[in-house]
Amino acid sequence: MKYIKVWFVALALACISFNTTAADAPARKEKLVMQVSDGDAGKWNLALNNAKNAQQDYGADKIDIEIVTYGPGIGMLKSDSAVAKRIEEAKQSGITLVACQNTMKAMKLTESDMLPNTSYVPSGVVELIKKQRDGYAYIRP
Repeated sequence: MKYIKVWFVALALACISFNTTAADAPARKEKLVMQVSDGDAGKWNLALNNAKNAQQDYGADKIDIEIVTYGPGIGMLKSDSAVAKRIEEAKQSGITLVACQNTMKAMKLTESDMLPNTSYVPSGVVELIKKQRDGYAYIRP
């Protein structure tokens, strides 16, 4: 009988501990990485729309979004980009946009050719791999 009481008390404490831990746990922050490798302004707008929609649905403070540009898609972040105004709005809303330095080197682009406040990664493809390994959902518009 003594062991049953001890076991019951231990079980009750475990349940209380589990319930307290679950209730006190912070809400999960969603993570999204998007690939932009097409030189088509329509695809750039689609990526920006997808990112904005995700922020609106989850709340900008509840989702981390990174758009990775490489290959022909790097034009999205060039200073003469057709979506330059939207890029600035996206950055202000907390969306991270990165340019692939491998692509920049191949296209003989420098940071002065890019929009202000652009972030850079050594390799766009490797960045996508790393983000997916870190639990980011992957989208290619």
